Amino acid sequence: MSRHLDLQARRLQARGEAFYTIGSAGHEGNAAVALALRHTDPAFLHYRDAAFFIQRARMVPGQDPLRDLLLSFAACAEDPISGGRHKVLGSRVLNVPPQTSTIASHLPKAMGTAHSLALTKRLGVAGQWPHDGVVLCSFGDASFNHSTAQGALNAAAWSAYQGLPMPLVWLCEDNGIGISTPTPAGWIAASMTSRPGVHYLACDGLDLLDTWRAAREAVHIARTRRRPVFLHMRCVRLFGHAGSDAQQAYLSPARIQADEARDPLLITAGLLRRHGVLSRDAIAQRYHDLREQVARRAEEAIGRPRLTSAEQVMASIVPPPRPSRIAPWQGTVDVTPDTLARHLNRALERLMGRYPHLVMAGEDIGRKGGVYGVTQKLQARFGAHRVIDTLLDEQSILGLGIGMAQNGLVPILEIQFLAYLHNAEDQLRGEAATLSFFSSGQYTNPMVVRIAGLGYQKGFGGHFHNDNAIAVLRDIPGLLVACPSNGADAVGLLQEAVRLADEEQRVVVVIEPIALYHTRDLFAEGDGAWCFTDPGPEHRLAVGELGQWGTGRDLAIVTYGNGVYLSRQAAERLQAEGIALRIVDLRWLTAIDHDAVHAAVADCARVLIVDECRRSGSPSEELVTGLVERGLDGRQVMRLTAEDSFIPLGRAATVTLPAAEDIVVRARELLGR
Repeated sequence: MSRHLDLQARRLQARGEAFYTIGSAGHEGNAAVALALRHTDPAFLHYRDAAFFIQRARMVPGQDPLRDLLLSFAACAEDPISGGRHKVLGSRVLNVPPQTSTIASHLPKAMGTAHSLALTKRLGVAGQWPHDGVVLCSFGDASFNHSTAQGALNAAAWSAYQGLPMPLVWLCEDNGIGISTPTPAGWIAASMTSRPGVHYLACDGLDLLDTWRAAREAVHIARTRRRPVFLHMRCVRLFGHAGSDAQQAYLSPARIQADEARDPLLITAGLLRRHGVLSRDAIAQRYHDLREQVARRAEEAIGRPRLTSAEQVMASIVPPPRPSRIAPWQGTVDVTPDTLARHLNRALERLMGRYPHLVMAGEDIGRKGGVYGVTQKLQARFGAHRVIDTLLDEQSILGLGIGMAQNGLVPILEIQFLAYLHNAEDQLRGEAATLSFFSSGQYTNPMVVRIAGLGYQKGFGGHFHNDNAIAVLRDIPGLLVACPSNGADAVGLLQEAVRLADEEQRVVVVIEPIALYHTRDLFAEGDGAWCFTDPGPEHRLAVGELGQWGTGRDLAIVTYGNGVYLSRQAAERLQAEGIALRIVDLRWLTAIDHDAVHAAVADCARVLIVDECRRSGSPSEELVTGLVERGLDGRQVMRLTAEDSFIPLGRAATVTLPAAEDIVVRARELLGR
């Protein structure tokens, strides 16, 4: 069935009726791996695993994998997993979360899911998968070399080496070539046979009996010893990488012919005859009957409805809601004015107490309490299993969170600096934010990502620790980004972010301005004007809810983060010059309520947008567009942004960024003074 699906996909593509031809031909031996697992074991599948998917479907009554896969090939709206948005191997019933293009990006979340199986049991939380489950994650020999794969393999081994449960089977389907680049003979085995913390097994994927033997052993070790197993399955790639790949351009006719002679269907036919299961004629009859069945049902599938509108396509970007799991607050609130960092610490402590399924993870957040002390003493109170000190690998940190979130937990992850996110941002863009979209909301990975970022940090850094590039976050569909300017707002935004993750299953990023973590004073040393009181455990700032200081109508300053602090300093001088102004704090940098922004500034003579991010790709571009679209005269609006530059070290660290003096000068210019 898998083979005929591959062939039929090419025929349909030639007719313009199918859109995906990366097939499973030569890898069908993974059906034996499916048989070695329970259908309740989560499986993160390689795109060549149609036979695995079909075999698992046979283990659950009422499944029709042929129909489901043909609807997926044809991008039909009735495709039960993606709703026609992509060809994926996935099923909620079969516990196969969809993977869209598995170039190793699914390995970190598989590792996270494996870790979560024991963690949910320890926390007494009902996860999506049984506590005694095993996670299967399959990938190719070319993907094995990707840094994401190596990071995930290392993180799983690093955890298992320390005795942490990691019931995980890595299935490497080694066909010896990545599109046209050969994998060095023996490379995979040499890389994995002596890896600490990982048990290595090998099998011949062309021989179903050998694969079945090795797969059963791998699953037994992972399930009983709760440790990762690397199952190295040798196989062959037939028909090229995809339908568009003419492999005769880089493989000799002799090599192609030799590969075809290793066809697992031929070898399996030999096994069936040798063991007296089926005769030659019975095998041929079955092959031809299936071909006709696949062709007939393909014609039925391509006649089913397809997506026709933007609304249909976008319907699953935002996940469906679910019941809240928050416990009532029973403590007291310290009303002493304090800094942003201290308020975040107290809010995190409250949240961890109220949500038993909340787990924190990040580098140095436990014993050290974070680089800036934001998570101090939380590990001592809640334990190392809930406040997790991770290894230094942002891809693994985010993957850990994605995997835990898919199993019913709500992770709060910390990325130490915004600049450190960029080597791992695909875990947010290509994995976390797309799961609901490509599963029609059936699978979700809600979480909160805290990132220390932006500029103005004194005495430390350069551009690795002062980074004002947030465009990469703002253009991810469905991702929410918040940025507090003070301690009270930090509490409201963080508490709303956790509510959004818990109840609305959203992925939320909170960018915390490093320079404001411990800032106490606003105008003069010792004035304490940037310390605020804790607004309490029920205070939440909804997406798009603006903050405002002042009511003046001469000038409205629209800003966020450090810009609010600088604008308050500038406002003192501007007011002394007789300028009546107001400051509008965005708080949320995505899903901006442009109607609310327009209403907040519409009665002002002029609008100055102060944006600490770079001129290109910054929120100010969207803000100007939103205001002009709503009727504001473009001559009334001016931007003050950072330069399109990296941030240097030393005394020059702020020269490319807006300053309070710049705000004063630009405001005078805008008002014609």
